[in-house]
Amino acid sequence: MRIIDNTRRRFLKTITAGAGAAFFSLPRQSLPRIFSKPDRHTRPNFLWISCEDISPDLACYGDDYAITPNLDRLADQGCRYTNAFVPFPVCAPTRSSVITGMYPGTLGSMHMRTSLKGYECVPPPYVRCFPEYLRMAGYYCSNHTKTDYQFSPPFTTWDAKRGNWRNKDRPKNAPFFCVINLAVTHESKCWNIDKTVHDPAKVKVPPYYPDTPIVRRNLAKYYDNITTMDKQLGDILDKLDADGLTDSTVVFFWSDHGRGLPRCKRWPYDSGLRVPLIIRSQGKITPGSVSDELVNLIDLAPTVLSLAGLRVPTTMQGRIILGDKKDPEPKYVFGGRNRMDATSYDFIRTSRDKRYRYIRNFTPNIPYARKIPYMEKMPIMQQWRLLHSQGKLTGPQTLFFRHPKPDEELYDIENDPHEINNLAASPDHQHILKRMKAALDTWMKETSDLGAIPEDKLIERMWPGRKQPITATPKIETSPAQNGKVIVKLSCQTKGASIGYRIGPRRRWLVYAKPFTLEPSTELTAKAIRIGYKPSSETKKTLP
Repeated sequence: MRIIDNTRRRFLKTITAGAGAAFFSLPRQSLPRIFSKPDRHTRPNFLWISCEDISPDLACYGDDYAITPNLDRLADQGCRYTNAFVPFPVCAPTRSSVITGMYPGTLGSMHMRTSLKGYECVPPPYVRCFPEYLRMAGYYCSNHTKTDYQFSPPFTTWDAKRGNWRNKDRPKNAPFFCVINLAVTHESKCWNIDKTVHDPAKVKVPPYYPDTPIVRRNLAKYYDNITTMDKQLGDILDKLDADGLTDSTVVFFWSDHGRGLPRCKRWPYDSGLRVPLIIRSQGKITPGSVSDELVNLIDLAPTVLSLAGLRVPTTMQGRIILGDKKDPEPKYVFGGRNRMDATSYDFIRTSRDKRYRYIRNFTPNIPYARKIPYMEKMPIMQQWRLLHSQGKLTGPQTLFFRHPKPDEELYDIENDPHEINNLAASPDHQHILKRMKAALDTWMKETSDLGAIPEDKLIERMWPGRKQPITATPKIETSPAQNGKVIVKLSCQTKGASIGYRIGPRRRWLVYAKPFTLEPSTELTAKAIRIGYKPSSETKKTLP
């Protein structure tokens, strides 16, 4: 791996040597305390509608080629965020951040798949999937259906892995946190471009692509899929309205990263990192408002916890972007790229303010246009490679095939939204380069970024002997209560493990937060899980 300069080499050595200690020595955060426990009817519901692989290519964002009436209406009823970003331009690392409120580099989830089949990352022991906190506070949490967190979601994360707030097992009047993922916009849905509804002749072709009929049809298909997704979203919101839940539910719409197209998905440019984010909340958001605040999707977890009246764990790296406890806007957002699929290692980090993006290529000898199986199925990529082999690319169309990559990249987004004019060597921009470079260095150190650790060493640290660790079986302790009931205390020797329990014949696992009381002779079942570990065996006890 070639590093830019001695300063960079020393920095990587510091991160590689120190990240392991930081990884295991950061203070463990206790479970968040509920500020108050009001009547269930007063707590807001939450509905997340997520989609895959799209940039803010919606009519409400000013795209006159897009057909998105339902998202436009949602934006009219809520707030549209124009500077929302994801930490990584691919699904699993970003989704690991969304579900935990922490960066992939801190979690160890920065690799999109790994060289070890079946491998799951093992985050620090204080990390939990945040729906557990909501469940402890009485929320019914469902996810339909995608997870893909770079680790299997603990069984304590969700009440239901399918369906929505209408599920029959949702307790009466329980507030809900419901996630629905719409997959029709995934990049794989763009491979067949035989038929399109959008007119290919009217599509705007980015300057880094060759302008050919195949490229235009591929882009038109991408917009077709967005329109289909928009219809699906409209159907969901209609059901919410029919159930009389519109006013009591905070609705979030977001994408897990940018366009599922070459030089977008998997690449830390705006085309891969900038996403749509629309939030609707009765009484908390002015209808039709627009925010240009810098937002990262790691902010979603702490924001939901705060709106639910819960304390946000101090170890979460996201900020609260809405409500009475809203945090100040940051000056920068950050992101990066590591492994992309089984054979495509890379290491890139980036900082972004409201005007400029800085990119540092820690592995410049690895080309942009390295082959990735999924990407190679895209008609745009096939056309692009063909024309490159024929020597028919011109101007910005050739940039993706440069080798090696430049050590550093700097773009003025205001004047160069497609990020094709690298200003890193410009004398007039050295003060900006220095500022954004320093911000990135500071962020990597403060977040104990594990990206520089060789992947084999990281896997060995998390799975010693390259075998998945197993969570210890939890212990059930009982003592008599004054009212004749039995006090139950659950514990597990595995640091950071979540404990789930079942009462009697019930199928649904509850999440243990603190000792509780049950009637004598009740049968209790307990099981534990730490993220990245195998779950423990079950332990059962009939209470005395």
